[in-house]
Amino acid sequence: MDIVVPDLGEVGKVQLVRWLVGLGDRVQTGDAVAEVEADKAVFVVEAPGTGSVDQILVGAGEFTRPGETIARLRSR
Repeated sequence: MDIVVPDLGEVGKVQLVRWLVGLGDRVQTGDAVAEVEADKAVFVVEAPGTGSVDQILVGAGEFTRPGETIARLRSR
């Protein structure tokens, strides 16, 4: 299951500020997993489902866009 940057309106790109979870961490639907910054505001990215963090595709400090996959969960 993909963790994606949510739609933030008119925002074209965001910077991943920090991960709040690490590889292998177990999360549940709605848990805060990362923080992204856009236009000097910080937004929380939430887990879309329950599982463990299987892959992190975007590192802290890197730029990405709303709708892009930043990590993957493995359902259990």
